[in-house]
Amino acid sequence: MSDFDCFGENANLQFSNHFILSTSLLSIHSAQVLTKGKQVFESLDFNWEVGQQWAVIGSSGAELTAFIETIRGNAVIPKGQVNRPFAQEYTEKKTISGEINSFRDLIAYVSQRYEIRNKSNQQNFYFQQRFNSSEAEETATVREYLLEVKAKVEGPWTLENVSELLHLEKLQDKSLLLLSNGETRRLALGLGLMRQPKIYLMDQPMTGLDVKSRAEFGEILKVIISKGVQVLLTTSANEIPEGITHVAKLSGKGIENVWEVADFHLTAKHEQDFSYDWGLLDSLLPKRPKENTEVIRLENLHIKYGEKQILTNLNWEVRSGERWLLKGSNGSGKSTLISLLVGENPQAYSQNLWLFGRKRGTGESIWDVKRPTGFVAPELSRFFPANQTCRKVILSGLFDTMGLFKKVSAEQEALAESWIKLFQLASFANIPINRLSLENQRWTLLARALIKQPQLLILDEASQGMDEFQRRLFKDTVQQICERSEMTLVYVSHYAEDVPEAVGKVMELG
Repeated sequence: MSDFDCFGENANLQFSNHFILSTSLLSIHSAQVLTKGKQVFESLDFNWEVGQQWAVIGSSGAELTAFIETIRGNAVIPKGQVNRPFAQEYTEKKTISGEINSFRDLIAYVSQRYEIRNKSNQQNFYFQQRFNSSEAEETATVREYLLEVKAKVEGPWTLENVSELLHLEKLQDKSLLLLSNGETRRLALGLGLMRQPKIYLMDQPMTGLDVKSRAEFGEILKVIISKGVQVLLTTSANEIPEGITHVAKLSGKGIENVWEVADFHLTAKHEQDFSYDWGLLDSLLPKRPKENTEVIRLENLHIKYGEKQILTNLNWEVRSGERWLLKGSNGSGKSTLISLLVGENPQAYSQNLWLFGRKRGTGESIWDVKRPTGFVAPELSRFFPANQTCRKVILSGLFDTMGLFKKVSAEQEALAESWIKLFQLASFANIPINRLSLENQRWTLLARALIKQPQLLILDEASQGMDEFQRRLFKDTVQQICERSEMTLVYVSHYAEDVPEAVGKVMELG
């Protein structure tokens, strides 16, 4: 029996009969599309028919996101129109009964941006709270978060079958702050299902998933589709999951090409001939002689939260100048290990852990631990105050703080400007980090990590959210850093194609 036979034969979404009236779910006609005051599409045409499940690809992550925002009604359309027949019967019935309604009631959306709020509905967390169990109690558990969703229509999705589908059963009582990146991804998918959607939009939903989870995603998608949900997702050309029936390719003008999935072949990669000013990079990197000193040493490391053992008998030594790939499935303990290395986890004091030749808990300050290490993770951008611009975030790396809170010298300003110039962030320098595109957030965080010329650079899924071209550029940049300095590197990625050639050693967590 299928894992989802519990839905029953009659568990169809309410109002599904209106599809008989029209085979079109949604259509876009000759639409000029603006987001944030700038034109994204010149003339966008798209027709979504009943039974079609779409994967949308393109060379620009900003265009892919703008396409979804057009469907959601969050873009400005000065010319052309968007029609949404999928919601017609629903909105007519609600209007007749005098109830407030919107086509959005029938849509679920999974973004690449995650906002986790505490039980007071405030998003005022600081990064260290993820690893402090007492403060994590102020945040909802997975069960509480899923049950907070109030759907506008009836449907088949319950806490139990959503949790089973997305492997969230064992996470039910876990604080949201303690979830790994991959676990957070699965929770986001579950939140969307709890809305009982007719239309499910997903922006790069496989980003951050390990190889096993990406392979399982197609099976999850097929179960979702089998329950009457129409799916559209953005993805890369080499990651079209099972269940998808049609593929569309975007460009700045609009839809460039459309295929049935059986006819789709990998499109030519975005072969833009572009690189940064490697000479400028060379001048900004530390000039240290080659040496062979201890950077990281772990002996029989044990980490647990409550009764759950995260890391057991872990031994690892990293020497200066080495470049390591840190591997492991979602939930294997990578984030916990990294939290120990960057000085954020209080359990470090009870462990046999040495950083830069000094055992943790021997009188060093948190700043002594942080100073030699540069760190980038995609979730970092969520923890900066709203007034922290791209420039301020980069400068904050000099002080190892989540934001700039002191006056800087002219020399420090000039140094930040050099990194802004290198990563071509000048036009974004005074924009708050939470308003930057995901790719510019990543470059900003990389500049923040490098501005202090660290001995150790830790990159945890650091190119997550970038389009294919930007990911290749990020990989090339890390390769150049390795070639032009003796910086030690710990690199985390679920994508083998994102790992620079300079990375020659592997630590895999079980």
